[in-house]
Amino acid sequence: MNLKEIISQRIGLSTISSILGFVQGNNLRKQELYDLCFDSNDRISYQAAWIMTHYSSADNRWLYTKHDELINLAMRCEHIGKRRLFLTILFRQPFLEPLRADFFDFCMQGILARKEPLAIQSLCMKLAYAMCCTTPELHDELRSTIQLLDGDLSPAVRSAKNSILKAMAKGSSLQVL
Repeated sequence: MNLKEIISQRIGLSTISSILGFVQGNNLRKQELYDLCFDSNDRISYQAAWIMTHYSSADNRWLYTKHDELINLAMRCEHIGKRRLFLTILFRQPFLEPLRADFFDFCMQGILARKEPLAIQSLCMKLAYAMCCTTPELHDELRSTIQLLDGDLSPAVRSAKNSILKAMAKGSSLQVL
């Protein structure tokens, strides 16, 4: 199977399922797909990331070793769709000490950035909370930032805000979507 050739075309969920079966449990094939995230062709890199958002829990664990690299991709990515996908992949990963302060700051800025798409704002909020779960000293900063969000919020941002405030009150983690 030539992954690059396949994902250079329009794909759907049936193609994604086939590719997932092809790479499942095979680290070399997962690496090949991961490397396509760096392709200069936006369609190829976008679809490679899109496929990885569908990884099973077991295959997703393979991406844990790419954590810092995925953070760098998300923070530097100019393509909004790919940035959303990289943030989605990161949301499915655990955040362990030491946390990257630059990524926490990126997420905090993303929460308040009205120019960002709603999905990115929501993901930034959820990722910041995930980081707070391992570093409780950050809770107050996140709570203050979230409380700055007021007015006419979209349902997605309002839901993320309310879920995080409830989770903070209970001291629990967010459910992975």
